Amino acid sequence: MKITPLDIQQQQFKTKFFGGLDPDDVDAFLQTVSQEMEDLSRENTELKEQTRRNADSMAEFSSREVQLRDTILAAQKITEEMKGNAQKEATLIISEAELRAERILADADIKLAQLGSQIQDLRREKLQFEMAFKALLDTHYKMLSLNEE
Repeated sequence: MKITPLDIQQQQFKTKFFGGLDPDDVDAFLQTVSQEMEDLSRENTELKEQTRRNADSMAEFSSREVQLRDTILAAQKITEEMKGNAQKEATLIISEAELRAERILADADIKLAQLGSQIQDLRREKLQFEMAFKALLDTHYKMLSLNEE
């Protein structure tokens, strides 16, 4: 049976005619026990409340820990995705640069071939001009030689 401070305060003792209890002593003792039980009851209530608050805090911290862990994992995943995307982008940029370089080299080869062809055409034209000019000079020389004879 649970006893409360009020039960202790209201407790009555029977007294006997010779050799009974001194009611003042019993009341003083009961008052002391009642006060002590009141203090213990209050302390017990405070400790239960503190335990409840601590349990709530622990649950909150646990929840935050789970959220933090999930956030860290999400950040790691995003970081890995960003690294992968950056690697893909870098590979794409390099591929495009290589393709452009190949096009530039191909264009340069075409221009080189065109210039080579133009040089050949110019040499041929020069040779034809020289031959035509020489033939003209020879013709004029023969004409001059015929006129002198």
